[in-house]
Amino acid sequence: MTEAEDLQDNFELLAGEADIDRASRALKAMSHPLRLKILCTLGEGEVSVQDIVENVGTSQSNISQHLAILRDKDILATRKDANRVYYKISDPRLLQLIGMMREVFCTRHD
Repeated sequence: MTEAEDLQDNFELLAGEADIDRASRALKAMSHPLRLKILCTLGEGEVSVQDIVENVGTSQSNISQHLAILRDKDILATRKDANRVYYKISDPRLLQLIGMMREVFCTRHD
């Protein structure tokens, strides 16, 4: 299979309008620097709001606003345990995309 044919096969995977819409909404939501930083903090596991605030380094109210945007775009899922709220990436495909972005942009390159 040629490289062009391989690329065409990959584009056909996104041929569904729902997939294209979801990808577009997710990329728009992730385009904000603070939201990308939040997503890099989350990685593959659940993280509490308090831990996100500590890792990102801004106020809890600011983090909460951005978490709400990510939640509204179906990028994040939540779980409440007593008085703590935990966030995680909601879709394995988004987790894969964020994993690639973390690898490229969120690691130190000396």
